[in-house]
Amino acid sequence: MLLNASGCLDALTAPHVARSLDAYVTKTVTPLPRGGNEPVRIAETELGMLNSIGLANPGIDRFVDEYLPRLAELGVPLWVSVGGFSVADYVQCVARVDRYPEVSAIELNLSCPNVDAYEQPTAEIVEAARAETAKPLYAKLSPAVPDVAAVALAARDAGADGLSLVNTIRGLALDERTLQPSLARGAGGLSGPALRPIALAAVYACYAATHMPIVGMGGVESGRHALELLAAGASQVALGTVLFSDPGAPARIRAELVQETSQRGFASPGNATGVAHAAGLAEPEAFESAHPVSA
Repeated sequence: MLLNASGCLDALTAPHVARSLDAYVTKTVTPLPRGGNEPVRIAETELGMLNSIGLANPGIDRFVDEYLPRLAELGVPLWVSVGGFSVADYVQCVARVDRYPEVSAIELNLSCPNVDAYEQPTAEIVEAARAETAKPLYAKLSPAVPDVAAVALAARDAGADGLSLVNTIRGLALDERTLQPSLARGAGGLSGPALRPIALAAVYACYAATHMPIVGMGGVESGRHALELLAAGASQVALGTVLFSDPGAPARIRAELVQETSQRGFASPGNATGVAHAAGLAEPEAFESAHPVSA
């Protein structure tokens, strides 16, 4: 199952790309409208892209009144990403989108590096959000913590149904001429190829600790990259930075993934989930027999 990483695709501008996904994840929405950080907010580096958008969004009221009906017309399952700066912020957003049957799942953005962080424990936010909805609830976590698996366990025990791993990690780029920060805010969130090994490590650790459903993301540019995230423990894969340069990436990566898994003897991509943890199982078929997973 292929999704987009939140904030990496404007479905209303590129509906054909959104329809090529198995589900569309919205940009993070907060209770009040946010203009985001001052420009410059995006900078390219040799290893990926830096952004400091800062959760720019129309606010929950305008989102559900104006944007949600139009997104529902896409005909793909909708995941709504919500964020905030207090437990009450998350509760307000979750309670509001819970009313809409067109919302298939809710993702709690607990990991944005481009706003002044809210330091409340993950478990408190997840527990409060869980009380407001019966919809699938995914916790999006940052890799920039001492023990991401411990945070994942806290999210699971508080009521999360799954994990989104990972958000960007803080990085800095300097202007070649002035040697000043390229982004107005200074540091920003690094995405793209450099994030891939970090994402793999987080998915691997969190799957081993929790065995929860995981949406793996971070630097995916090919079917092989998607397969590696599945092998590490992801059950779904999200595309991020690649969508900016290659709108056809979902179809291409899907085809490459099917080819990669078929060549390795897997009946379907879903059967590759967690195979990197199968010590001593030399053949894919042996792991599939012990760990049947639907595609």
